[in-house]
Amino acid sequence: GLRRWGRSGAKLVAPLGCLVPRQKHTLPDLPYDYGALEPHINAEIMQLHHSKHHAAYVNNLNVAEEKYKEALAKGDVTAQVSLQPALKFNGGGHINHTIFWTNLSPNGGGEPKGELMEAIKRDFGSFANFKEKLTAVSVGVQGSGWGWLGYNKEQGRLQIAACANQDPLQGTTGLIPLLGIDVWEHAYYLQMYLQDMHHAKSRVEFLHRLLKWHHFYFGITLVVVSVAYK
Repeated sequence: GLRRWGRSGAKLVAPLGCLVPRQKHTLPDLPYDYGALEPHINAEIMQLHHSKHHAAYVNNLNVAEEKYKEALAKGDVTAQVSLQPALKFNGGGHINHTIFWTNLSPNGGGEPKGELMEAIKRDFGSFANFKEKLTAVSVGVQGSGWGWLGYNKEQGRLQIAACANQDPLQGTTGLIPLLGIDVWEHAYYLQMYLQDMHHAKSRVEFLHRLLKWHHFYFGITLVVVSVAYK
């Protein structure tokens, strides 16, 4: 049963976490079709990015968590420490991509309005300055990583940051993630290679194009910022 008796006769109840088995992480469904973002991001790269790359982070995270659970049960501290990189990398990959999919929308476009726009003007001077700074930070990532617009709750302002590899923004900087740009080559390399060399885009040009067309769903970002302000 759930109740046990201690030596003093007091009822001891096992913690809820010990009774409910941990649910495995799952790949979230996209709120749009793979081809919905064309011509800016084609269906093939979206399918590969979501069903292969993101799915791999989810599967590997579940494996790492299961091994960590076993290490905890055995009291194997060495194994627990050795699993930290896998937990951080795959956990971050899952968190980052889950946010990323909601930042994209076939119905996006234009500049944000309301509270978010006012915050952007206050903290960056203008929307154009914000795009330029976010692009510069994202392009400046050496190797693979992410460019982020985050909310600094302590300072009450928006902040741009870059994270290496799959490091999650909030877990490594404390910033609340609002808008993420995936700078990993798997996010766009296939589409670039398939284009004619005359129209091929470099990483810098590609990021400029993404920001130019504003296919990031600022409506969701506005909601997050509004909640963060509270």
